[in-house]
Amino acid sequence: MKNTSVLVSLVAAFGVVAAAAQTPTLTIDVSHPTAAVSPTLYGLMTEEINHSYDGGLYGELVQDRVPGTGFGRLVHWNMVARGKSQVSISADQTTGPSSALPRSIKVSVTSASADSPAGVENDGYWGFPVRPHTVYTGSFWAKTDAPGLPVTVSLINDQTGATAATATVTNIGSGWKEYKYTLKTGAVATSMNNHLVLTVARPATVWFDLVSLFPPTYDNHGNRIDLMQKLAAMHPSFLRFPGGNYLEGDTINQRFEWKKTIGPWVDRPTHRSPWGYQSSDGMGLLEFLEWCQDLHMQPVLAVYAGYSLHHEHVNPGPALEPYVQDALDEIQYVTGGTDTKWGAERAKDGHPAPFALKYVEIGNEDWFDRSGYDGRFAQFYKAIKQAYPQIQLIATAPVKSVRPDVLDEHFYMTAEKAFSDAHHYDNHSRTGPKIFVGEWATREGSPTPDLQAALADAAWLTGLERNSDLVVMASYAPLFVNVNPGAMQWAPDLIGYNALTSYGSPSYWMQVMFAANLGTQIVPAHLQNAGPRVYVSATRDPQKRKLYLKIVNANSTAAQVAIDLHGTGKVGAQAVLTTLSGKTPNATNSIENPREIVPVKQTVTLSGPNFTETFAPYSVNALDLTY
Repeated sequence: MKNTSVLVSLVAAFGVVAAAAQTPTLTIDVSHPTAAVSPTLYGLMTEEINHSYDGGLYGELVQDRVPGTGFGRLVHWNMVARGKSQVSISADQTTGPSSALPRSIKVSVTSASADSPAGVENDGYWGFPVRPHTVYTGSFWAKTDAPGLPVTVSLINDQTGATAATATVTNIGSGWKEYKYTLKTGAVATSMNNHLVLTVARPATVWFDLVSLFPPTYDNHGNRIDLMQKLAAMHPSFLRFPGGNYLEGDTINQRFEWKKTIGPWVDRPTHRSPWGYQSSDGMGLLEFLEWCQDLHMQPVLAVYAGYSLHHEHVNPGPALEPYVQDALDEIQYVTGGTDTKWGAERAKDGHPAPFALKYVEIGNEDWFDRSGYDGRFAQFYKAIKQAYPQIQLIATAPVKSVRPDVLDEHFYMTAEKAFSDAHHYDNHSRTGPKIFVGEWATREGSPTPDLQAALADAAWLTGLERNSDLVVMASYAPLFVNVNPGAMQWAPDLIGYNALTSYGSPSYWMQVMFAANLGTQIVPAHLQNAGPRVYVSATRDPQKRKLYLKIVNANSTAAQVAIDLHGTGKVGAQAVLTTLSGKTPNATNSIENPREIVPVKQTVTLSGPNFTETFAPYSVNALDLTY
């Protein structure tokens, strides 16, 4: 009996010791930072995909405001014949308001009156958003065979036929001219089920082009207010533009030709996006730069490097020189004074002040190109460095001919891969180029990521934060998706929307949290006994005396972690804990339920530099404390 009692006591004691040994512990050395956090770590990557610009961020409400090249029919335009009126419409391939826009919408009205008007209507990007007491600004180019013709423009409800707003443009002439109008709504119901109608009240033939309508926009620069506000909440430090595949095009002739995207709309010919629809090019080079200006971001300018997606390419040497010169011209448009050719052109376009430019990216995903990127990069590198030695040049594939300043690496992962690869850069060489993670995402959820993807994304980002002496920039992709059927080409995407409203995915909210809780220096953080799927990063801001901890608990049970802060004698009595969590990893947000998964803040009391905190199952956490 005595021996049995001893055995029982030993087993019990061993169990206590074992349990204590398994207590998760996070030890942080606040006083010995290992490196500076890159000030440009978190930013945005953008391109025309999923109706990101047209039908998305770019505020234009009219879809196909010009008939595009190769369009044999007017997809989003239909004839309107009220009462006994008669009308036919067609795409006129022989007349347009400019050499850039040589085709137009021909509306032939053979019978019409004030009681029975006739004309044409546009269905918008899955509807026109109408809100009460709102001013919409519009314009169109037109000519007619009946000079003096009035045109009535109206917003009409699809279901009721009620007119939300109307205006009349008088004295349409026989030559091409731009006409402007304003639509003002009254006490109407908020709705996206509307269409735009242009009618005449007597027989005539009238040609329309560049039919446009904008709601109020962010800083009056043409971008949708709710989407810009969501981007601002991410505290982005840079914008990589214009793509992406959108930069390259399917063919060389379909690349993003920046010189065709500046100046008046009537001089922008539009072009085919590699994602299967026509781009209006209303979001042109200057609009990208103003987007950066509005959100206080650095531009990361991607220039076409001689390779397109269907494997068309330009060989290094004399054939590439025009493309190199085009890139030099583009940089001058961005940065040049008004005493330079392209700086003066920018001033003519309405922006005399130059933009600061630190990074230029040569091409996009050129690891797909086996036809000579190394040689092409070297040719761009030499020319740009000679003219702009201060600009940092980004390669999109490893090159041997010259050493790039930065290498762009892309990661599209399953959740399992993101979790397992969270330490990707921990032991990466520091002797090569800096790293730009220009596109990354956990590909789970549709059209936007679910909570499981957000947890995996957060785990991945803790690794980028820990290594932000090497990883100077990172941006999720794709950024946007119009959630209507037929609008999406790729999933998941960070922010979803329709014509009327928008929402952030769990991954969006996670990135808002990460960017808002980021210091200026990396501090050592050692996690022990936490088991799988718990991830951490720690940064501090010595000027603010702030310590920011990120703790990701991707497990189905809560994680109670003992946190031991070294190198500080005291901490604030209270800290702010922001948590993003859900009951299941499949939980998500949607256009119908936009706030199912959103961050929740609470104040927690700390007992000193050594304290214990419990982190919820399936949660991303940011702990903000003073020291």
